[in-house]
Amino acid sequence: MINALSFDVEDWFQVENLKSVVAYDDWDQQELRVVANTEKILRVLKSANTKATFFILGWVAERCEGLMMEIKNQGHEIASHGYSHELVYNMGEEAFDEDIRKSKEILEGFSKKPVIGYRAPSFSITNDSLWALDVLKKNGIKYDSSIFPVNFHDRYGYPMKDSTPFRWPNGLIEIPLSVYRLSKFNLPVAGGGYFRLLPYAYFKFFLQRLNRNKEVCTFYLHPWELDPDQPKVSLPLNYRFRHYVNLKATENRLANLLRDFKFDRMSVAHDIIRDVM
Repeated sequence: MINALSFDVEDWFQVENLKSVVAYDDWDQQELRVVANTEKILRVLKSANTKATFFILGWVAERCEGLMMEIKNQGHEIASHGYSHELVYNMGEEAFDEDIRKSKEILEGFSKKPVIGYRAPSFSITNDSLWALDVLKKNGIKYDSSIFPVNFHDRYGYPMKDSTPFRWPNGLIEIPLSVYRLSKFNLPVAGGGYFRLLPYAYFKFFLQRLNRNKEVCTFYLHPWELDPDQPKVSLPLNYRFRHYVNLKATENRLANLLRDFKFDRMSVAHDIIRDVM
């Protein structure tokens, strides 16, 4: 079975956990490491003969033309991660509309074709921001991948019993991040910080379970998660743990994942997306 592999392309200083110490207005003064870290990912993908979807922050694309061309020329899918990495439920409709429009304009300048996929920063399409779905559709987005159906995170979560793709009432396709339903609980199988915190054997076991059930796994990582040498800043203990735990292990774990399972772009792995392309 072919699973869906994706990367949310943002730099180390743009994540929500660091917002209290690195403000948006200070981004241009930070060390830009996203190019080298994304190139690590591209090398791992090339070695495994695997394509992926890159949800790219417009701010990054604007400043990293060479990286954008590498991603495009290697046959990966370019999708939107917004422009400013602001949480959707903290934005009004007008600001969100402008953020999406600006991001798509930049990304399509590189891709030379419509950008049809979107993922919200920190999966911030929740019950408090479902209004964003109509804004996405208005801007030509065909599928969203911003729902993470877990209920124990302080920033995101959505009440679902599993991670089966579906259509919203306005016709927009939703591809949730993968979970495995065990009793009354949804266990995260999608990657990110969980991939660094939990043993690789956990992911291998539950991904095998999903595939045996004929379920496609939708998996993600960030480039900064392959960068143990990134600058360290002072953070509250819980944020420091989330951001820095096991960064040294991620690249090798990703290579193992691509050895053990088949992956491709979101638009290839999910038939429901191919239907609208």
